[in-house]
Amino acid sequence: MREFKRTDRVADQLQKELAVLIQREIKDPRLGMVTVSGVEVSRDLGYADVHVTLLGEQDAERIKENMAVLKRAAGFLRSQIARRIKLRHVPELRFHYDESVVRGQRLSSLIDEAVANDRDRRDDEPEGDERGEGERD
Repeated sequence: MREFKRTDRVADQLQKELAVLIQREIKDPRLGMVTVSGVEVSRDLGYADVHVTLLGEQDAERIKENMAVLKRAAGFLRSQIARRIKLRHVPELRFHYDESVVRGQRLSSLIDEAVANDRDRRDDEPEGDERGEGERD
């Protein structure tokens, strides 16, 4: 079995090219800071699911607007990719919002809050409750 499938190689190349194209070629002022977090290509190379995150955007309406801009630009992006990558057929681009970054930040803040609460509770305990190093149950 080969180490890397062709679809994986195409997906990696698409991710790199799309990241550059979205940053440099799309001039729509409504589009915020878009990061291409991943690309999944179908086995027949007919479709590419492009997962994007929007830095600093958490408002559902702004996210929806940014996704609409990307959806409208999909044909343009596809034509630009056709010029840059040698493929017989360039996959149709389907954009999806990736919530993993936002979810990760939220989980990280919850963990930090739990650790701080635990530290505060430990600091509030009286000195007599702590056991010596040599004692065991």
